[in-house]
Amino acid sequence: MRSRLPLLAIFPVTVLAVVVGTPFVLGDHPVRWEAGSAMPKIVKGDAEEPAGPAGHSTDKTPGSSASSSTDALQVTKPWKKGMPQWGVQLYWEEEKTKRSDTFIEAQAGKQAKYLIGLGANSVSVSFPFFIENSTSNKLSAGAKTPSPERLERVLKVFKDAGFRTTVRPILDEGTLEQSNGWRGSIEPASRSAWFASYKQFLTPYLKAAEDTKADTFVIGTELNSLEGDAGWDTLVSYAEKDFSGEVAYDANWDNYVTRRINMPVNHLGVDAYFPVKVPDTAPVQDLVKGWNDWLDKKATGSLPNILVSETGIGAMNGAYHAPGDFYVKRAVNPQVQANWYNAVCQVVQDRKMQGIYWWSLWFDDDPNTKPDDKVASRLDFAGRPLSERAIKSCFTSDYAGPGTAPTS
Repeated sequence: MRSRLPLLAIFPVTVLAVVVGTPFVLGDHPVRWEAGSAMPKIVKGDAEEPAGPAGHSTDKTPGSSASSSTDALQVTKPWKKGMPQWGVQLYWEEEKTKRSDTFIEAQAGKQAKYLIGLGANSVSVSFPFFIENSTSNKLSAGAKTPSPERLERVLKVFKDAGFRTTVRPILDEGTLEQSNGWRGSIEPASRSAWFASYKQFLTPYLKAAEDTKADTFVIGTELNSLEGDAGWDTLVSYAEKDFSGEVAYDANWDNYVTRRINMPVNHLGVDAYFPVKVPDTAPVQDLVKGWNDWLDKKATGSLPNILVSETGIGAMNGAYHAPGDFYVKRAVNPQVQANWYNAVCQVVQDRKMQGIYWWSLWFDDDPNTKPDDKVASRLDFAGRPLSERAIKSCFTSDYAGPGTAPTS
């Protein structure tokens, strides 16, 4: 029988209002940048990263040293139960001109090679699905949603290379801009109709996950307003009948630290974008303290049942104050991003957590090229040598994982 996740004593209303309200003030709800979104122009005089040929540092880069040939795609230390999940969120939107199956398999191979070079053992494939507006009862695939058949092709590439794989459909926010534009605030007119529609959408993707022996299927992500609804019991039971891996839920950080995550799953991830009020010059230890202060609101000590399912930060000035700000583009500061990665990795290891998935790699991008900061998201880490080295240092550390440590 599935057990409910641990309880958290509800904070006083005033504290809850401040914490939950903060993301909207600071921009910390993890909204995604979409091509064509209105974004501030890049600040002139952005810092440049030390670069060698092709925009990388003169040291060997993770992507270029992953393997001696494209045929040698094999994770160095494949994940086993009890080991940390060292991974990346690979975000995949279908292009307007649909790529061939051959192309997507080759592209998956390119991303796999890059991740192997970083020392990753896990990958989560995130992809969008759509809703008409915040009160709609109908969910559906859209032009940007990969088909289940194409998802299988991509998952197989990663599985064959030895990666732990996660399937993570995520509600796109593009149609919510005029109606409190965040997935965590939707209020379907009929929740029963919403869950029925969601079940219909998920069914072929659950089959794709099962057919490729994926390890995890994330049944929902950052759906604050629907957490605790009885509809999840039926949906999760249905998913567990069709899918033999673990069924998980990824909570947003504000709900995680302030309330009970009342979801009928045994596996909880946290999309963690904790704001830390320190200057850009702050040492790593100050960032570690900031993270621990947030996590201590939930529980102190080890957190062996908790996975950092998504986290990241912009490589730019001022990002520590609002790490989940996916839209603003301030002056590039690669050290800010690298220090954040080092701090998060230390917290995960110190508190015996299950691992990290960094946001993000875009499926169609070439991870071996330096990002064009005139158009690229500041959260991109591929092609930023300081960030790549921080990730590789984390992923190749001697942390053995949470093992069977007791829950705190």
